Amino acid sequence: MTTYNLFISHSWSYSDAYKKLIDLLKERSYFDFRDYSVPKDDPVHNAPNSQELYEAIKKQMTPCHVVLVMAGVYATYSTWIQKEIKIAKTEFVNLKPIIAIKPWAQTNVSQFVAENADQIVGWNTDSIVNAIRELAP
Repeated sequence: MTTYNLFISHSWSYSDAYKKLIDLLKERSYFDFRDYSVPKDDPVHNAPNSQELYEAIKKQMTPCHVVLVMAGVYATYSTWIQKEIKIAKTEFVNLKPIIAIKPWAQTNVSQFVAENADQIVGWNTDSIVNAIRELAP
């Protein structure tokens, strides 16, 4: 069974959605993953300036097969979600595919995220896992 390396871009203001997504993926049988995300309490945040934080996030993302982005409208206003998308789309020889996940029971998604996503899926375990399997190199 393949183990998928995932980077989950999310707003710390909405970290409950991040936790719910992790729980959703953990409960999925026949699906194994490693989480390379940067949770709120990660020591990466101790970087002394924005450029070093950018580089630390890039390093975290390096081994990842795909980047998952919580695609709520709030993502449009998150500077770091935008930077993480930029890293995935420009900083690697083999660019990281982006899967945008619509928040539970919402139809609106961030236009910025939608424009940069390789695939947009609903808040559904099968949809998310199938997109990961499809887009992971």
